[in-house]
Amino acid sequence: MVPLKCGLRALEQEILNFCEGLRVIGLKPEEKLAIFADNSCRWLVSDQGIMATGAINVVRGTRSSVEELLQIYNHSESCGLVVDDPEMLNWISETFYSRAAVRFVILLWGEKSSIKNEAAVEIPIYSYKEIIDLGHESREALRHDQDARNQYIYKTINSGDCYTCIYQWDTGNPKGVMLTHKNLLHQITNLWDIVPAVPGDRFLSMLPPWHAYERACEYFIFTHGIEQVYTTVKNLKEDLRRYQPHYVISVPLVYETLYRGIQKQISTSSAVRKLVALLFLRISLAYMEAKRIYEGKCLARNLTQPSHLSAFFDWLSAWIFAVILWPLHALAKKIVYSKIHSSIGISKAGVSGGGSLPPHVDRFFEAIEIKVQNGYGLTESSPVVAARYPTCNVLGSIGHPIRHTEIKVVDAETDVVLPHGSKGIVKVRGPQVMKGYYKNPEATRQAIDEDGWLNTGDIGWISPPHSRGRSRQAGGVIVLEGRAKDTIVLSTGENVEPSEIEEAALRSSVIQQIVVIGQDQRRLGAIIVPNKEEILLEAKRLSIVESNATEVSKQKQINMLHEELKKWTSDCSFQVGPILVLDEPFTIDSGLMTPTMKIRRDRVVSLYKEQIDNLYKGVA
Repeated sequence: MVPLKCGLRALEQEILNFCEGLRVIGLKPEEKLAIFADNSCRWLVSDQGIMATGAINVVRGTRSSVEELLQIYNHSESCGLVVDDPEMLNWISETFYSRAAVRFVILLWGEKSSIKNEAAVEIPIYSYKEIIDLGHESREALRHDQDARNQYIYKTINSGDCYTCIYQWDTGNPKGVMLTHKNLLHQITNLWDIVPAVPGDRFLSMLPPWHAYERACEYFIFTHGIEQVYTTVKNLKEDLRRYQPHYVISVPLVYETLYRGIQKQISTSSAVRKLVALLFLRISLAYMEAKRIYEGKCLARNLTQPSHLSAFFDWLSAWIFAVILWPLHALAKKIVYSKIHSSIGISKAGVSGGGSLPPHVDRFFEAIEIKVQNGYGLTESSPVVAARYPTCNVLGSIGHPIRHTEIKVVDAETDVVLPHGSKGIVKVRGPQVMKGYYKNPEATRQAIDEDGWLNTGDIGWISPPHSRGRSRQAGGVIVLEGRAKDTIVLSTGENVEPSEIEEAALRSSVIQQIVVIGQDQRRLGAIIVPNKEEILLEAKRLSIVESNATEVSKQKQINMLHEELKKWTSDCSFQVGPILVLDEPFTIDSGLMTPTMKIRRDRVVSLYKEQIDNLYKGVA
C-alpha cells in the first residue's frame, strides 16, 4: 500500500467537488447515502463530501453478506449507493434492484463498462470522476454567475446534526448508531492529548474505514497535517518495514501478531542467539517491573495506602534493582531490540483499541521499549472515552478518561455508584455519546439514562487515588475485566469472566484462537483452533509423532492442548475441562469475527451448539 500523498489543499478541493457533484445529481441535506466500500483515499473523499452536503452516510465494508447490506440499506432508508467497484455492484445489484429503492449508484473505482447486470441501465450510475467533474463544473459556474449564486440554496449544518449511521447487530436485529458532528468534533479536538503528533509524523492504519475508531483517528490525523499510510493484514509486515511509521493505530490482534512473529523469529534462531535474546528479555521485563514500582505506575484495588516507611523502602529497593539492571537492559536494546525497531518502526507509539490487550503482549512491548498505549471506547461513544496517556502509561489499564468525559462504576442490580476499587458496570457521560439508535427509541432508553449516562455493558473498576507507594501515579485509571453479557454462569452459581482465561491461553504458541464455554454447565470447556504448524513442531519435539509426520491426530491434539492450558492458565481462578478442536479458524468472511478481528462469541457458540452439547455429554 502507499501513503496518501495528496496535499491538504488539493484534498479539500476534491472533497468540495465531490460534495457539489452529489448536490448536482440530487442528494439533499438529511438524506441518507450508503457507502459500502473498503479503505482507500476515495472513501475518505466520499465520506467527507457526503458530510459537507448535510446528508448522512450509512457505512459498511464489502465483506458483509448481501442480505446484511440490504438490511442496513432498507432500515436506514438510504436513497443511493456508493460502492467500491463494478465487481462489488455486480455482486449486490440483483438483490438491491429488486428489493430496495435505489435512486443512483456511484463507483469509487473502475469503469462502468464492467457492469454486467442489465437492470443497471434503468438506474443512473456515475463513476467517481464523473461526480468530481460535475462538482467542479458547477462550482466554476457558480463562481462566475451572480444570479446562480443568489439562487443557490443551502442548509446550515448544526453540531447536533447526525453525520453518520453505523450499524451493529444485536441478536439478529440491526441497530443504527447515530453520531453527530458534535460527537466527532469532540474526538478531533481531544485526541492530541493521547497522541501528540506533529506535521511530518507518519501513521499506519489498517482498520475498516467505516469503523468509528478508524474514522475518528483518520479525521484527527488530517486536521494535524500528518501523513497517512493505508495497509492490510497481508501487507502489514512489509509496510511496517518499508514506511517506518511513527504511530500505528490498530486493534490488539495486530500487536499479538507482531508479538508472535518476533517470538517465532527468536525461537528459530541459533541456540546461542536464542539463549541471549531470551535472557535479555527476562532482564528487561524485570527492569521494567522495578521501574514501574519506583515510578508509582502500578495498579492497586486496595483503598488503604502503605505507610510512609513501607512506601519508602519499597521505592528504594525497586530503584536499586532497576539501577543494577539498567546497563544490561541498555545493552539488550542495542544488540537485540534495535533490530526489532528497525523492522517495524513504531518509533513513537502504537495505539491499541477495539478490544482487550493481553497483559503478556503489553509487558513484552514495554520491555523492548516500543510504547503501546491502550485505549477504550464504543461505537456509541464516537468511540474514545479513555486512553493511556504518554506520560502515564499504566499497564493493565485503559488509562484515564479523556477530556470532558466522566466515567463511573455502578452496581449491576441497584445502579448505585461503587467506590474506587470495586468491580461493577462501567458508565460513561460526555459530548461524544451518541444521539441514539435510529428508529429504536426503546434501545436508546436502555442504553442512555435520563441523565445522559451511557451503559457500556463492560465490567471494570477504577484504581483508588494514592499519594504514596507504588500506585501513587495510577489513581483514577480504569481497568476492564470483560463484558457483562460474556460472563459465564456455571451450574454451581459461580460467575466466570472468560477473557482472563482466553488471554492467558493465547500465550501458548500452539493455540491460535480460543473461546471459553460452559454456560449452565458444571465446569468450563473451550473451543480451540490450534496453530497447525506450531502444534506439529511441538509434537515432533516431544516425540508424540514421528519426525517425518505431516499432521497430528485429533486426540493427540486434544491431549497436547490440555497440557498447554494447564501450563498457561494455572494462575487463573478456573480451569478448562473438555475441549472441542476445530480445523478451520474463525474469520471475518465466515461471519465469526468482526471487521476489527474480535471473535463473535455468540455466533461461535450458536454454530457449534450440537458439538458443544455432545462434548458435555461425555463429562461426568
